Amino acid sequence: MNLQSNDFELFGLAQEFAQDLAALDARWKALQREAHPDKFAAQGAAAQRVAMQWSVRINEAYQRLKNPLKRAAYLCELQGSPVNAHSNTAMPKAFLMQQMQWREDLEDAVSAAALETLSVDVAATEKILLQQCENLLDAQHDYAQAVSVVRCLMFIDKFREDLAQRFDAFE
Repeated sequence: MNLQSNDFELFGLAQEFAQDLAALDARWKALQREAHPDKFAAQGAAAQRVAMQWSVRINEAYQRLKNPLKRAAYLCELQGSPVNAHSNTAMPKAFLMQQMQWREDLEDAVSAAALETLSVDVAATEKILLQQCENLLDAQHDYAQAVSVVRCLMFIDKFREDLAQRFDAFE
C-alpha cells in the first residue's frame, strides 16, 4: 500500500463513478484487517503509529468512495475539474428555478404529507442527476460538465437536511 495512492488505487478499483458497493465494503474490510494496529503490536509503537495512519487513510478513502456525491466530486478533482463549491456556485438556470420552488414549498408546507410529497420530488430529481453524473463521468468523461451536476447534487444534499429538520418539527 502507498499513502500517496488515490482512493481508487488504494482500493484496487476502476476510477469510475459506478461502483459495486458490496465489493467496496468487502475491500474496505480486507484493507482494515491488513492495516489494523493490533497486528503490529509486537513490532513496537512506531509500527503501530504507521498502521494507525493507514487505518485512518483507508477509512477516509472508504467514506469518499461509498458516498455517490463525494465520489463524483473526487473524480472531478482527480481529473483537474475541482468543484470549488465555496467559491463557485454556478448552476443551470432551470435548477436554480427548481431550488426556489422547493424552498417555497418547504416554507409553505403545513403537514408531514406535504413534506413527503416534496421529499419524493427531490428524490426523483436526485436520481436523474446521479444518472447524468454517471453518464458524464464514466461514458463521456466530461468532468467540467459533471462539476455542474455535482453542485446541484450538493444543493440537494443540503436541502435534504433542511427537509429532515422540518419533518422533525412535525413529530
